[in-house]
Amino acid sequence: MDGATDDHKAGIAKWFLLRSPPGQIQQVAKDVQKILMSDKLYQQAASEAFPIYNMEQMICLELPDGSGQVLVSNCGALDSTHYLDLRTAQVATICTKIRPATDEELPSGFVEEYRSAIDSELLKYVEEAFPRGSCAVFCTAGSTAEEDDAPFELTALISASKISHQNFSSGSWRSTWKIQVNQELQSVDLTGKVHVNAHYFEEGNVQLDTNYEGSDSTVLQNPLDVATAVVNIIRSKESEYLLSLEESYSKLSDNTFKELRRKLPVTRTLFAWNNALQLSLSREVTRELSK
Repeated sequence: MDGATDDHKAGIAKWFLLRSPPGQIQQVAKDVQKILMSDKLYQQAASEAFPIYNMEQMICLELPDGSGQVLVSNCGALDSTHYLDLRTAQVATICTKIRPATDEELPSGFVEEYRSAIDSELLKYVEEAFPRGSCAVFCTAGSTAEEDDAPFELTALISASKISHQNFSSGSWRSTWKIQVNQELQSVDLTGKVHVNAHYFEEGNVQLDTNYEGSDSTVLQNPLDVATAVVNIIRSKESEYLLSLEESYSKLSDNTFKELRRKLPVTRTLFAWNNALQLSLSREVTRELSK
């Protein structure tokens, strides 16, 4: 980094920190700190990168009083250190204390009926499908809406990760589903994004970083029926995506790896691999006969 300004160095360090594989930012941070050789620059980069990384990875932390967990995300962020957990109606200070959420921070009673119903159904799905998964549902627009009032938006988040440094692997699954509830049109529209990242680093460095987007809709009904319909859509879309990933992996050795090298050598002549042993033996016999 010779010749670079301090701000440029801190910016490069932040770039590397933000691109750390799931659960490995601490390991990357140690290397970045050694390269920078400046605690001041490291603190500048880390103070900016860690909060963003935690929200992008949607990490889940235990609440200090043991009453539950808080999903760290943009949807629940009140500021850089306070995060709303609607399931317990509390605000966590990362993650040293909690306080009751104010009425202004909570959605209206009408919106909460739909939010809590979807949250309950989503929790069942996540417990069934993700061994180490967490989820949350937030009201991200129209939180003051009442019956026969303006539309409102809910956002369902799913975060799951598996970190196994002793096995040189880590991975994460992050879903964001926007749920638009339109009372006038009596419709519920879903748009979702799924981000999957996997990292394997035993004697090498292989990463999978892939995204999926999907959408669907259902009719507006009572909260429990809407919750069932919404989570069934999420389950169906995510299962289809997971199946497509598994199919891609099954074709990896047959197709992808073959494309990583030229089909013919520079001589443009196929090598007879099946005859390799025979050719080797022929050379040995010729060499012996010429002695």
